Amino acid sequence: MSRRPPHPVRLLASALAAGALLATAACSDDGAPGAAPDTAAGESARAAAKQAPTASPTGSPTGSPTGSSTASPTAAAALTESGARAALLTEADLEGDWNQVQDADKWRDRLLVGEVDVSDFLTARTDAADCQKLLDSLYRDDLLGEPSGPSALTGFEQGDSRLLEQVAGYDRAGLDDRLKWLDSLPQKCDQFTATDDNGDKRTVQVTESSVPDVGDAREGLHVTVQGTAADTPATLTLDIAAVRVGTSALTVTGGGLDGGELAYVEQGVRQGTERLKTVLHGGTPSPQPTDPD
Repeated sequence: MSRRPPHPVRLLASALAAGALLATAACSDDGAPGAAPDTAAGESARAAAKQAPTASPTGSPTGSPTGSSTASPTAAAALTESGARAALLTEADLEGDWNQVQDADKWRDRLLVGEVDVSDFLTARTDAADCQKLLDSLYRDDLLGEPSGPSALTGFEQGDSRLLEQVAGYDRAGLDDRLKWLDSLPQKCDQFTATDDNGDKRTVQVTESSVPDVGDAREGLHVTVQGTAADTPATLTLDIAAVRVGTSALTVTGGGLDGGELAYVEQGVRQGTERLKTVLHGGTPSPQPTDPD
């Protein structure tokens, strides 16, 4: 793996407020930038460019388009609980000084809690519902919906920075629908306002984010939320990447009050996809990271 100079950027200033942390995990209680096309044809073309050929029932790709991963000669198996855990990133997979934590399933970010102002969507009230769904899903860490199979989650800290990964098995049709939904959000949401229980306003912006060309399909988002934390003006920045491998998928989310960290999210996606593919084809991920390229 090529090494990048360590980044001085701190993703999350936990000193601002215990409630304003990057946190999108734990569903147990309740449940790069670029202009988006303006036409339905353009939107379909963009979605097609992000989708590799449909995987066979075994999870092996039916073709190897330019830039996509090559299928393993061994048929992919269904994800298991132990496989989901084995596919999770480790400290060795991430450059820098990331430390794995034990409470990632309890992370929450109160800046993501708020009711979307429908007045921002005078001609498309359904878009307001999609933007509300985005905020709620980011808070609960279920952007890809409720897993239908095994799932596992892990988190890392580097100073005040945080990085979260989830690996899970899904219903294939539902997973594809969720990826299409993510693809539509930069157009549907773009910029809107959300109001919390205290009446404080948050300005939310949603744009497309780059994702390494790995897996069978992939989507990325860059989300910023401007509001207050501990009575201090604050901007939460999140980079999110989701990658499908057969009927399984991984999501990697990184960001915080000091800005996003796309480079680490991309690195996590590359290594995480390789680990997931290894597990699905009956192998054991190496304790040392490999270069997916």
